[in-house]
Amino acid sequence: MDAAIEVRSLRKSFKNVSVLKDVSFSVPRGTVFALLGSNGAGKTTTINILTTLIRADGGTATVAGHDVAASPDKVRNEISLTGQFAAVDDRLTGRENLLLIGDLRHVRDSAETASELLRRFGLEEAADRGVSTFSGGMRRRLDIAMSLIGAPSVVFLDEPTTGFDPEARNEMWRTIRSLAEGGTTVFLTTQYLEEADELADTIAVLHQGKIVASGTAGELKKLVPGGLIELTFSDKDSRDAASMLLRSGYELTEDEGPTLTIATDGSVAEVAGVFVRLRDARIEPAEFSQKVATLDDVFLKITGSTDREAE
Repeated sequence: MDAAIEVRSLRKSFKNVSVLKDVSFSVPRGTVFALLGSNGAGKTTTINILTTLIRADGGTATVAGHDVAASPDKVRNEISLTGQFAAVDDRLTGRENLLLIGDLRHVRDSAETASELLRRFGLEEAADRGVSTFSGGMRRRLDIAMSLIGAPSVVFLDEPTTGFDPEARNEMWRTIRSLAEGGTTVFLTTQYLEEADELADTIAVLHQGKIVASGTAGELKKLVPGGLIELTFSDKDSRDAASMLLRSGYELTEDEGPTLTIATDGSVAEVAGVFVRLRDARIEPAEFSQKVATLDDVFLKITGSTDREAE
């Protein structure tokens, strides 16, 4: 599959601080790509370089087949960028916002384009209301609709659902899926790992200026043990006794409560071995469950941090 975005050995420093050290990744056309990273990892810097807002210190990057340094105007003609806050005019109606952008981008039939986008994003009934009356989810959908005028081939979404309630977030997820289904390439940054898990065809983890892992959600989850068992005990003494017993043969995680998490290789023999040991020692957990690895587990294992806030 052809690449919509190709990044090789990208570097960027601000004064004496190296933000991007050696960043490389590829995004196939018509897919959703999620870039994850802790606060200050360089996600927004990466987007700013790819959207020609700032220049890299080294390396190369192409977007929609154009070099971002050599042909910034051609890149801008192919892309749209939606930041963390909706860039809509509250004094206008939804339709007027779309017509304004259509005129600025010299779209041949702004009225027809506006009507189609209002329908596509479920805003027809509110089209002629002032945007000041829109909910957060409606404003965000309008913002993305505005960014699609001119049919960009690549859309950059920086933290598109920050501050959304679950219903509005689900609406936005449907919108992002529809973009990819229509052939648009979506570059997504998010502080919600479940969002990347839900939406992204490919995920890259940016840590300390480098891509430290990349692949599908399923591939990344294989980086953590496949057989996590959670054991909950009725009292601290039982929990401590189980911890002492199992520590010699397994990797354990203990919290302040009565629960132990045991890492196994996922095989029946190794999982069964945990319970055989407990049975022989006459230690019985009150509850147990087998835990499926999540992207949170992956992120913690790779970066050693649970800080996933946006830059």
